[in-house]
Amino acid sequence: MNVLNFVHAFFSDGAHWQGYDGIPTRLGEHAGYTLEALALAAAVGLPVGLLTGHYGRGGNALSMVATAGRALPTFGLLVLMTLLLGFGMLPVMIPLVVLAVPPILVTTYEAVRSVDPSPVDAARGMGMRESGILFRVELPVALPLILGGLRSAAIQIVSTATIAAYVSLGGLGRYIVDGLYQRNYEKVVGGATLTAVMALATLAVFWAVARVAVSPGVRRGDPKA
Repeated sequence: MNVLNFVHAFFSDGAHWQGYDGIPTRLGEHAGYTLEALALAAAVGLPVGLLTGHYGRGGNALSMVATAGRALPTFGLLVLMTLLLGFGMLPVMIPLVVLAVPPILVTTYEAVRSVDPSPVDAARGMGMRESGILFRVELPVALPLILGGLRSAAIQIVSTATIAAYVSLGGLGRYIVDGLYQRNYEKVVGGATLTAVMALATLAVFWAVARVAVSPGVRRGDPKA
């Protein structure tokens, strides 16, 4: 059988659409892991990126942190955390958050630093507070790039959250791990296909968010928005 036959066989099997191992259940679990890890990574990366970008300090330190975070092997970190903390959600969240923080952190910093200094200086000359300058002047202009960093982090999490299955959790990785163990390549291909589709859906979601959240004036100046 070729890959397309495996895909057709997987999705046409009614048993894969119901029960605790059904596609809706596994999609929901995978989406839950993704949203939780993205929220935690954003809670770390966005404030630090905004503040360092606004004040223009710490860029070199952020680059070092980002490089270190990207160099860490996600699966190796999962194994280490499982040995230290035992089985559960926490050992899965740690490597996913470590994976997602660097793109959010660095992109947010660069987005704020790339804002035209003229309106920033004008706002400061009018007596606007630093918090007002950051959130009312810099953030609206930097938002397309910031969303790009969040989008990149989300796609990486979606693609990597399959590791949860290696520590007895659910998600789409369950099909891949169980399929390899059972030598059921229909399951393996189906799980990989669902992961790819979910990554594409994540792209579509962030595109829609950008269309709503980014002001038309900023969007016209950014062909990627």
